[in-house]
Amino acid sequence: MSSSLISRSGSRLRSLMAFATVALLTASPAFAASNAGKYQAVLGDCEGCHGKNLAGGVALETPFGKLVTPNITPDRETGIGTYSLEDFRKAMTQGVGPGGKLLYPAMPYPYYARMRDGDIAVLWSYIRSVKPVKQAQNVNQLRFPFNIRFAMHGWNLLYFQPTALAPDSAKSAVWNRGRYLVEGAAHCGACHAPKNFLGADKPVLTGGLLQGWYAPDLTGNKVSGIGNWSGDDIVDYLKTGRNAHSIASGPMADVVENSTMNMAGGDLVAIATYLADLPPSGGPGGGVDRRDMQLQAGARVYRMNCAACHGLDGKGSAIFPPLAGNANVTQALADTAARMVVAGSKAVATPAAPTGPAMPSFAWKLDDAQVANVLTYIRNNWGNSAPAVEAAVVERVRAEK
Repeated sequence: MSSSLISRSGSRLRSLMAFATVALLTASPAFAASNAGKYQAVLGDCEGCHGKNLAGGVALETPFGKLVTPNITPDRETGIGTYSLEDFRKAMTQGVGPGGKLLYPAMPYPYYARMRDGDIAVLWSYIRSVKPVKQAQNVNQLRFPFNIRFAMHGWNLLYFQPTALAPDSAKSAVWNRGRYLVEGAAHCGACHAPKNFLGADKPVLTGGLLQGWYAPDLTGNKVSGIGNWSGDDIVDYLKTGRNAHSIASGPMADVVENSTMNMAGGDLVAIATYLADLPPSGGPGGGVDRRDMQLQAGARVYRMNCAACHGLDGKGSAIFPPLAGNANVTQALADTAARMVVAGSKAVATPAAPTGPAMPSFAWKLDDAQVANVLTYIRNNWGNSAPAVEAAVVERVRAEK
C-alpha cells in the first residue's frame, strides 16, 4: 500500500472519528439540555441585560440610582461559577442569592418566579456551558437608603407574591403559552407595566416609563395601544422589528435584536394571541381642539421638518414609519416621542428587515416650545388623539439625553 493511500485512509478515518464524536456529543442529554437552555436565554433576553458574553456591565438607570448588571458566566471568582442549581433556582424565583443576599427586582425575579422548574434547569445547563469571563462588576450604585439590600425584605413582603401560572382551561393552549411567556420568561411587564412609587410593577400592560423611554400600552386600545394590530402585525414586529404601524427603536430595538427575532414562530404566534386578547386600557385622555394655537404652530414645524420623511398625511413610507395610528406617539406620557425628536434614534436592523432607518436629532434646530408644539400636532392629527405636550417635558428629556 502506498504511503499516499495510507495518508488518505488515515485522514478519512480521522474525519469519520470526528464526525462520530460530534454526533455523539450533539445526541447527548447534556447537549440537548444546553441547547434548550440557550433558547430559554433567548426567551428571557439574558443578553439584553448581561451582554453578548453574559459578563454584565450594562448600566440600568432607575429612579433610585444606578444598577450595573452582574457577571453571570461560570467564572468562579467574578461570576456565578460557585452556584449550584438550587442557588440559581432561588435567585431566579425568589430573588435570593447564596448566603441570603437579596437581589433587586431590576433582575426580574417577580416574573421568572412563574417559570417552570424544567425551564430553569435547562437554562442553568446552558449558563454553565458558556465561556467563563473574569470581570468583576460594581453592581449596587443606588443612592442611600436604597443601596441597603436589607430593605428588600420589606419590598418583597409588600409586592412579591410568587405564584405559578395555572393554565386557564377556558383558553387555548396557544393563548396559555403566550401568557406563560409574556408574564414569565419574557417579562414584558418589566417595561410595559406602570410602576408605583417604590418601583413595583402594576399587573397591567398599559405602558411604563423606564430609563427615559415610555414603553407603550400593549392592550387593545385602538389609539394608545395595539388594538388596530392584527396577530400577523404583532408577529412581524417581534420577528423583524417593524410592521405597517411602527418600527422598533430605543430599548425595544435591543429586545428585538437579542430576543424576539430569535424566537420560534410558534412562540411569536402565542405571544401575539395573548396580547391581542388583552382588554383595552382607558387610554391617554382627551385630545386638543384643532383651533388650539399650539397645534397650529406645530403644523408649521411639521411641514418644514417632518413631512419629507413621514408625509403630509402622516402615513410614512416604505422606510420611515407612519405617525398616523402609531401608538408610540399617543401614549399618556410623551417622553419617547420627545426623546426621538431631541436625541434621535436608530431603528433595529434584522435579517428579515436589514435596513435600519435613523431618526436625526433636531435638538440643534428646535427649541423646547417648538418640539412640544410639533408633538402636540402629531399626537392630534390623522386620527390620533392625546393630551398636549408641555415645553417643560421636552426640557426635562433634553437634560436627560
